[in-house]
Amino acid sequence: MNSEHLSAPLGVFDSGVGGLSILKELHHQVPAEHLIYVADQAHVPYGARSLAQVRQFSEGITRFLLSQGAKMIVVACNTASAAALHYLRRVFPETPFVGMEPALKPAAETTRSGVVGVLATPATFQGELYASLVNRYAQDITVLQDTCPGLVAQIEAGEKNGGETRRILEKALEPMLSAGADTLVLGCTHYPFVSELIQQISGPGVRIIDPAPAVARQARRLLQARGWLGEAGGSSTGTRGSVRLFTTGDLDHLRRVLPYFWSGEAESAALHWQGDSLHFFQS
Repeated sequence: MNSEHLSAPLGVFDSGVGGLSILKELHHQVPAEHLIYVADQAHVPYGARSLAQVRQFSEGITRFLLSQGAKMIVVACNTASAAALHYLRRVFPETPFVGMEPALKPAAETTRSGVVGVLATPATFQGELYASLVNRYAQDITVLQDTCPGLVAQIEAGEKNGGETRRILEKALEPMLSAGADTLVLGCTHYPFVSELIQQISGPGVRIIDPAPAVARQARRLLQARGWLGEAGGSSTGTRGSVRLFTTGDLDHLRRVLPYFWSGEAESAALHWQGDSLHFFQS
């Protein structure tokens, strides 16, 4: 067992604050692990960008996280996973990656009505990964999709319960609910932060599938398999790992909205893009 790997951090990234839904679950399930999170808020949202751009950003962030000693990378972004996960595994073959995929399999297995709604970004829906999931798991059910335009921006602004956020969600959900959807898949890591509002609009009979617990379990499995799991062994007691948050956007804004998304202790700092590389911001 390599003691360097035991104390090395996990690297986690997203286009913005959405991946904090994954970070929170990691902090719960593998509490001894040190966590480094990059929010690429200079480029948020990724969902409307080209796959090539998202791959470029993902590679730059991965290189930065590896330079900080990360032993594993969690791509806490559905869009980046769809656009870049296979690419990152080719470019960094020695690094284990955990990515996101819309939870169509559990949705298909548990729907009673045979109608499932998926909320995700345009890039996620356009990716090969999503198409393969539909082909594998959703042949016998009706899958309804919506890209929820503007929702990521609302969440990034800390507007989790405002009137505009509700309007966006009602517009997306009402056709799904009218068609009989009884299961909703949150296909973007930002969306768990509005899951209470989604449940309110949908009613108690609709199941909402949040991917965060399954992603954290997979990260834990990979760490255990390599003998890299931190010493608290995932229990809720013992030493808790540190959390460091970086943004490529406005650090003051991140610090202002952070209490809406993160209740634990965390250091925060700014990074900036220089070409395809990330560097510490020098004030």
